[in-house]
Amino acid sequence: MKQILRKVRNSVGITLMALAATGAVASCGGGKHIVENANDGFVTVKDGKFYLNDSVYTFIGTNFWYGAILGSEGRGGDRQRLIAELDSLHALGLDNLRVLAGGDGNVSLPSHIEPTLQTAPGVYNDTILAGLDFLLSEMEKRDMKAVIYLNNAWEWSGGYGQYLEWAGEGDCPLPSEAGYPAYMEFVAKFPKSEKGKELAIAHAKNIVGRTNRYTGKPYSESPAIMSWQIANEPRAFSEEGKEPFAEWIQATAKAIKEIDPNHLVSTGSEGKHGCEQDLDLWKKIHSYPEVDYANIHIWPYNWGWVSPETLTDSLPVAKRNSADYIKEHLDAIASVGKPIVIEEFGFPRDAMAIEKGSPVTARDEYYDYVMEMVGDGKGKVAGLNFWGWGGNASPAHRSWQPGDDYSGDPAQEDQGLNSVFATDSTTLEVVRKHTGK
Repeated sequence: MKQILRKVRNSVGITLMALAATGAVASCGGGKHIVENANDGFVTVKDGKFYLNDSVYTFIGTNFWYGAILGSEGRGGDRQRLIAELDSLHALGLDNLRVLAGGDGNVSLPSHIEPTLQTAPGVYNDTILAGLDFLLSEMEKRDMKAVIYLNNAWEWSGGYGQYLEWAGEGDCPLPSEAGYPAYMEFVAKFPKSEKGKELAIAHAKNIVGRTNRYTGKPYSESPAIMSWQIANEPRAFSEEGKEPFAEWIQATAKAIKEIDPNHLVSTGSEGKHGCEQDLDLWKKIHSYPEVDYANIHIWPYNWGWVSPETLTDSLPVAKRNSADYIKEHLDAIASVGKPIVIEEFGFPRDAMAIEKGSPVTARDEYYDYVMEMVGDGKGKVAGLNFWGWGGNASPAHRSWQPGDDYSGDPAQEDQGLNSVFATDSTTLEVVRKHTGK
């Protein structure tokens, strides 16, 4: 995925808004809220498996990155649609949702989602905070689980590049203008930027330490949260960045656990593809005691396994490569004794179409193949989240414009290309087959 950045004042002081009085931001330095009874709807890990209460927990879910925006009452918010989407997802058995806490930085930038959550270091848009609170309160009502990622290596929500700007490292190149090589060269500074990492950890603490204004409970006591995730697709972006990258992963995980010992922590990694093709680095960051399970992502089109002309003809290649990628990561993590989740995988609509109702024959076959790999036995993944849920959205443009519906495709992607809409009946049948719903 791609990124974009903005010119922001180089103010690196952490100036938290005075929102605590309204319940918008909980104190970061408060005591731990420890839930002693594991049978309270919290997901735990034991013997390489997830458990929910006393039962093994496996899941098929989806990515729903825009849930907090949709749950707000400001620009971009639509609580009626959010409730309808959650009801549809629950009815399909898609009760595990991977969501973004919120974006960072300025708005009105190409390929950047808006509105954003963190508008300056430690300064928050209370409307989006309310949206995240509302989303989690509604998920609690439906016994759904959220994996909440707090940062992003890519530009579409701010992430690495924005933290570097806030840390005084200069203006981040926009991939849409300068290209991804220039962008990746710039964000390779992040793992080595002490100030950038400090700001990112402070943000993680602020969100993890919140109290939900609708439930009145600290986030640490919410059964709707399965896992706090350090970032979407965090990368070192260079050989020399590997060690400081790994150190940042562990430091962030520790900071989260200090505030919230009740919930799992995950990395958000793509696998070795996100670790400079270094499987040992991937294993290392998932071996830390503060990291509870392992993640991988799979993108057959983005990774060149299929082309626009061969989406169907190259399906056997995509399947074989996916199976090989999954197996090598299962083998690598086996000695560590932790579950593994395919938390992102996607496949374009036939002929690279974006329109609702256009055929998804190749996608359906690929989804069916990957979903067969979920189980609680040896050689199986413990869960997956396909990318992504478009639901009732009706994208108005190929490139997202402010005011358009949010779909499964973030602003830098062709709207509808990787989205599963409520009208994609054949894909929903594949989902029902594997969820039992």
